[in-house]
Amino acid sequence: MLPYPEIDPVALQLGPLKIHWYGLTYLVGFSAAWWLGRLRARRPHSGWTDQQVADLIFYGALGVVLGGRIGYILFYDFAVYIENPLRIFQIWQGGMSFHGGLVGVLIGMWLFGRRYKKTFFEVTDFLAPIAPIGLGVVRIGNFINGELWGKVTDVPWAMVFPGAGPLPRHPSQLYESFLEGAVLFLILWLFSSKPRPVRAVSGMFLLFYGVFRFLVEFVRMPDPQLGYLAFGWVTMGQVLSLPMIIAGVILFWLAYRNRETSTKTVGAK
Repeated sequence: MLPYPEIDPVALQLGPLKIHWYGLTYLVGFSAAWWLGRLRARRPHSGWTDQQVADLIFYGALGVVLGGRIGYILFYDFAVYIENPLRIFQIWQGGMSFHGGLVGVLIGMWLFGRRYKKTFFEVTDFLAPIAPIGLGVVRIGNFINGELWGKVTDVPWAMVFPGAGPLPRHPSQLYESFLEGAVLFLILWLFSSKPRPVRAVSGMFLLFYGVFRFLVEFVRMPDPQLGYLAFGWVTMGQVLSLPMIIAGVILFWLAYRNRETSTKTVGAK
């Protein structure tokens, strides 16, 4: 068993102002996406400018924060937020839904595409490889907050999380950080390093994220207010991930069926 490194969720306090590690992980994620996006934009014939990348990250950040928060409220804890609406603004305490954030980002990408006269999938194919780093670091924020822990286990790397009882558990936040962050990034970064058919990179993102999230849910505790939805093991995370997997397969199939290779969807250096 490994000791859980109890880190103060507040990274810096200046009088009444508290800067939380969880919020800083979002800042790191958006900054990394901006930097990686600039690398991709500088590829020959990319069709993207640095200003477009900056605006893309702005639209994406709004989609992540608004969609993630609204999605969590609707999917996971609607009754509590109806009783205390002010909790909606307490983002530093967690309570963000990836699937809600994804919907928010997709809306943001549609609006961005309309502004810059780019097709929806041209935008999502460009964004997909630069998003996983943000997903990975936010999971580190969950780990620091001591939330979203895993099931009880006797694996050598199990940890006892504050507030989760005396038994060691899977550090499922770190599993997700590794799979949804590092592994997904490498897959998409390498795959998109050459021109691919339109929709192919977006399909890869949906497919692999959905699979990784579905698998980790087997060792992650479900949200206590929901529990298991069916058969004693199906979680809300799995229910929301299954459509992603199906959509990813369909997009990938359509991409290679049409062989509509985009000269604008290129990889990074």
